[in-house]
Amino acid sequence: MGKKAVLIGCNYAGTKAELKGCANDVKKVHRCLIDRYGFSEGDIKLLLDADDSYTQPTGRNIRDALSELIKSAEDGDFLFVHYSGHGTRLPAETGEDDDTGYDECIVPCDMNLITDDDIRELVDKVPPGCRITIVSDSCHSGGLIDDAKEQIGDSCKDESGDNKEESGSGSGIGNFIQRTGDALKSAFHRDNAGDEVQDSAVINRALPLDTIIDILKQKTGNDNINVGNVRPTLFDVFGEDSSPKVKRFMKVLFGSLQGGASDESGGGGGFLGKVNTLAQQFLKPKLENNADYGKPAMETEVAGKQDAYAGSKKKNPPENGILISGCQTDQTSADATPSAGKAESFGALSHAIQTIIEEMDGKITNRELVEKARDLMKIQGFKQRPGLYCDDKYTDASFIC
Repeated sequence: MGKKAVLIGCNYAGTKAELKGCANDVKKVHRCLIDRYGFSEGDIKLLLDADDSYTQPTGRNIRDALSELIKSAEDGDFLFVHYSGHGTRLPAETGEDDDTGYDECIVPCDMNLITDDDIRELVDKVPPGCRITIVSDSCHSGGLIDDAKEQIGDSCKDESGDNKEESGSGSGIGNFIQRTGDALKSAFHRDNAGDEVQDSAVINRALPLDTIIDILKQKTGNDNINVGNVRPTLFDVFGEDSSPKVKRFMKVLFGSLQGGASDESGGGGGFLGKVNTLAQQFLKPKLENNADYGKPAMETEVAGKQDAYAGSKKKNPPENGILISGCQTDQTSADATPSAGKAESFGALSHAIQTIIEEMDGKITNRELVEKARDLMKIQGFKQRPGLYCDDKYTDASFIC
């Protein structure tokens, strides 16, 4: 029985996206895994952008690390992933009536976004007899393992409208959660000692699409990037290293631009007319000047154009994946810096988990951990509500291992 982990922290120092607490979160989790859960130093991979001595958490490096984690797994292994950083949501770009969802994403330090579908594909490769626990202290993280069953979260309400977890251990909280979509702001008022912390010390771990676009403009020198061509821009910048979901989207788009494509290879002719005009203008010269430009996308398997859609078609729930999210899909998570002389910066969920694990000496179930985190974070003044997403058999299983 092995215990293996990948820990990812993105502070984005020197950019418009800068956060303070993500590297601190990861270092504390690293120590916790060794001291409380018996992990070996050599079985933990750290990706941190706050220190050049670590592997940098680029999109490619994160996907490679997760792939290696899963490929190395054997029957009975416990796999663990912790991500602290920005989250974002990519809206549909196609204009199709049935493409109305979002891709929930984590944001690597190079902006090479990793989508919920990408993470689901990795979770589906976990061998039978293993389980992978993912803690994502990021915004919009409730949907990060695509189509995982919600055990604790906003939609888990009975007919009376109460959260289901409130009828369990008795440690549940009230079901009122303020919603303001992407503009939701988490507020932190007191630390664990009861000391006041100014609201200005809280940074939102949601990265607005406008900020991503500004950073991509700086990376590319292209001022023609807008909401309608973010995915083509990601493919243009990262090519073979771009997200598999982005490459599927591009295969559909390339098929339409080249004309005469079937649903299996790229969508029908009507699709072209609905794709953003700027995206077409962006791509046509590149295809004309470089015959191999679209090769990484065209070599990607796409069963049908809906595979490329945001909010793609439903799959069977994942069997071996457990997600503990920092918030619900439409909420944001907080990056808090207590007042001078107090504790270091931290992510609200990461800090709550570490506090609870210390109190319980690491002996706690997934359900208990999330319920206690919701209680603690509510007392502290955070509006975000952590969630638990997994198969029924893991709800009352021990956290991590």
